[in-house]
Amino acid sequence: MDADDESSNPMIDEIYANGGSAEGGGGEKRSRRLIISGDQFDIEAYASLYSGRTKIARLLFIADHCGGDNSAMQLEALRMAFDEIKKGENTQLFREVVNKIGGRLGPDYTMDVAWCEAVDRRAEQKKEKLDNELNAYRTNLIKESIRMGYNDFGDFYYAHGQLGEAFKSYVRTRDYCTTSKHIIHMCMSAILVSIEMGQFTHVASYVSKAEQTHEALDQITAAKLRCAAGLANLVSKKYKLAARKFLETAPELGSHYNEVIAPQDVATYGGLCALATFDRTELKASTLTMIMLLNDDCEISFVFLILILYLQAKVIDNINFRNFLELVPEVRELINDFYSSHYASCLEYLANLKANLLLDIHLHDHVETLYDQIRHKALIQYTLPFVSVDLQMMASAFKTTITGLEKELVALITDNQIQARVDSHNKILYARHADQRNATFQRVLETGRVFDRDVRSMLLRTNLIKYDYNARSLSRKL
Repeated sequence: MDADDESSNPMIDEIYANGGSAEGGGGEKRSRRLIISGDQFDIEAYASLYSGRTKIARLLFIADHCGGDNSAMQLEALRMAFDEIKKGENTQLFREVVNKIGGRLGPDYTMDVAWCEAVDRRAEQKKEKLDNELNAYRTNLIKESIRMGYNDFGDFYYAHGQLGEAFKSYVRTRDYCTTSKHIIHMCMSAILVSIEMGQFTHVASYVSKAEQTHEALDQITAAKLRCAAGLANLVSKKYKLAARKFLETAPELGSHYNEVIAPQDVATYGGLCALATFDRTELKASTLTMIMLLNDDCEISFVFLILILYLQAKVIDNINFRNFLELVPEVRELINDFYSSHYASCLEYLANLKANLLLDIHLHDHVETLYDQIRHKALIQYTLPFVSVDLQMMASAFKTTITGLEKELVALITDNQIQARVDSHNKILYARHADQRNATFQRVLETGRVFDRDVRSMLLRTNLIKYDYNARSLSRKL
């Protein structure tokens, strides 16, 4: 492997640390954290991060996607969902969960007809009461009372799982909002229901509307809006925008938005999206700042790190992202490994996290895409400093076969992401460097052509003026 300059020994040592083996290697072995695998997924600990409908939705998602060969995890998720639903008033969802359990959890987890009838009866009575109150408010034409009436209806429909009606009721309060706080409350309610329904175009719209009343936004609400916008961009596959929104989320969020997202999710979503889309300069700035603060002796509550990233990969300010990364050290370590060019370690972390990420209700559809982008970036970044690369050594660094590596490199070369060619016989990748002499010659020729054109234009204009041949004189002759 030949480097562009003569100072390539540290890079080669780093490659051996990634999976290669140097004889008599006296290099330091990197300290490694214990990687959490999918087999160690703790449903109870995971569910405790959330509350409300999203807790139930995530448990049911795990039950549907954990695989038929893992019936114990499926039944545990269904059991916890059953217990959570019984705390609320959604009888329709209760019936669905009971059907999924199918009597596999014993008599305590079967259809409770008496409970369903009692809840439905109370719901009818409450709905009639709310309807009478709202009609009275309309008669009196008191805007605040009408707004509260529609809001109560929204809460009622939301509690009973009628999300479409809940959304309509919350949105109807817009005409009766008299302060900025009322508008923000309406937007936050609409965002919550829209996320539950999967209508992320509505989420983006109401986030934008809420942010327009920035004078009434407190730090917690602003952090919630960042998370909602990040989810909307994630679902829309706008990964770079999603990363920026999650990275801008303030640590004040804490567990105040666990009806939608947990702080651990902010670190995971933001970290993976950043890793897949940020260029090396952006990652370098973020990672170095993280490392600096992670080695600081200050208390976590007083150390802040958020990366506010603008065009041309320039970091303008950094407030806080460390608190979120502390909750998911695996994501912090894999970001650090990626920037440090420890690709084998980074990919190992990713492989061990994959099973868990595929059980995430928002991330599961994007795991493969993000993983592919991260791996491709790692391959591209690995080849950049070198004139030639030994494919055997590179395959060892990425813990893959030479044949598989060749296919990946050919695809990237075809896609014009790597400027190189592969010597399949000798198993060497050769970089293609631009012919500077020819490029300079072409630029000189182009400059000459532009100069010649400009001089001819100037001479023509001079002659026209000299002979008074212009539009005004022509009009006089006519």
